[in-house]
Amino acid sequence: MEFAGALRQAVQASGLTLERIRHRLGQRGLPVSVATLSYWQRGRSRPRSRAVVAALEEILGVPGGSLTGLLETTEHGAHPVRHGGGSARSGAGRLDRGRAAGDLWPDPERYARVVGQLDRSGDHRLERLSTHDVYRLDAGRRPRKLSVRSVLRAAGDDVDRVVCVHPAGDGRPEAELTGLRYCRPGRVRAEEGLLAFELVFDRVLAAGDTAVVEYELDLGECPGAGPADEYTRRFARPVRDYLAVVQFHEEMFPARCYGFTGQTAQAPRERLGELWIGTSGSAHMVAGDVRFGILGLEWEWD
Repeated sequence: MEFAGALRQAVQASGLTLERIRHRLGQRGLPVSVATLSYWQRGRSRPRSRAVVAALEEILGVPGGSLTGLLETTEHGAHPVRHGGGSARSGAGRLDRGRAAGDLWPDPERYARVVGQLDRSGDHRLERLSTHDVYRLDAGRRPRKLSVRSVLRAAGDDVDRVVCVHPAGDGRPEAELTGLRYCRPGRVRAEEGLLAFELVFDRVLAAGDTAVVEYELDLGECPGAGPADEYTRRFARPVRDYLAVVQFHEEMFPARCYGFTGQTAQAPRERLGELWIGTSGSAHMVAGDVRFGILGLEWEWD
């Protein structure tokens, strides 16, 4: 049986409403909207978190593994990480562990303090369809600019913004949010190398509606700062398609570049293989069906 049919039968047998199921998941710290639960029952989408599905098994009173086991085909069939050389690695398919978003950051308390000042009420009702990053370095091998484009889809009604979090500062001037397209800035909060902000969509989304946001972070000039040796993206929520491009300055290419994954900020990294640096002076990595965790590129200078 497919997951959608098994979930639908379990819900019917339990006698619980979707609202009641949503409430019980929320009590466990697992926010899922009624619209999302409905989508799962009808096969319009599938859960990305095994932790949520395991909780559903308990709430619905079905045997452990009866629902999570039906996700295996999706997880094993997920698109692997691909990098500039074209070969595949399986690391990105293993990122979902149901952890807290703060685990992705070196200082979880600072992360919680900063994002706690922003409106994240609609975050769990947004599907991340794609995120594309371009990270640019200057001739001094220092970070200069980050350009981001994200495509999102609402899994519920009345969603009007998304919250973004980036490392910023770290011995440099605080990053400046610029270059916004198809959205406008909401609240912006920064603290000791961490920048978090709301991007307000150009319209309020209903379930199924999509939104595109583009922005840039001007990372400022700091002649005394040391050279950068990595770019890292943290995924607190699943993303179907991720692209990271690191653009090196035409006068300063690194000797080697690699992709990597990590489960948390404190966990050991796993290298995915060497990335090709083309004649454009860039390296890139592509990942599909990214779950919770960290992806990035790191490089070595001569």
